[in-house]
Amino acid sequence: MPKQVWKPGTLLAPVPPALVSCGTLEHPNVLTVGWTGIVNTIPAMTYISLRPERYSYPIIRERGEFVINLTNKALVRAADFCGVRSGRDVDKFSHCHLTPVPASQVAAPLIEESPVSLECQVEQVIPLGSHDMFLAKILAVDVDESVIEGSGRLSMEKCGLAAYVHGAYYELGKQLGTFGFTVRKRKRAARKGMRR
Repeated sequence: MPKQVWKPGTLLAPVPPALVSCGTLEHPNVLTVGWTGIVNTIPAMTYISLRPERYSYPIIRERGEFVINLTNKALVRAADFCGVRSGRDVDKFSHCHLTPVPASQVAAPLIEESPVSLECQVEQVIPLGSHDMFLAKILAVDVDESVIEGSGRLSMEKCGLAAYVHGAYYELGKQLGTFGFTVRKRKRAARKGMRR
């Protein structure tokens, strides 16, 4: 099938519409970030990329910390609002009925309504052009007890996470496989059943 060649662009999808909280419990702020991900396993490291003109930019740069709060279906309206409104003009926590709660390792608050939050400490700020990348160490992961199974396993299915794809929000749906499923050995009983 032939392909068209387009100019370079940010068409990598899906991305998480992450709610990033910063500031303090007494003076919290939140913004939505799509440019985020994992960059290293040991130590666990992540990043967010921000435009320097964003209200949260100097807060995060000066304090050297932030929290990435994963967005689920119930938080999509808040994520959209926090991505298009500035903390200069509105208290987004209050407007979106979000609850700031203390984190264990950083002064920036968690968002209580988020199923999973990553407490982050900035290691390096890298200017890239339109955005600066805040490379950060993940100091702690906070998981809502409602999404933990009896075995202690995190149930991502119960999180109801959302994704952002080229201007639209989607609820994650059907599981298509698990890591390594293409090379995992099938159980003997399953093999016998296939021969019949």
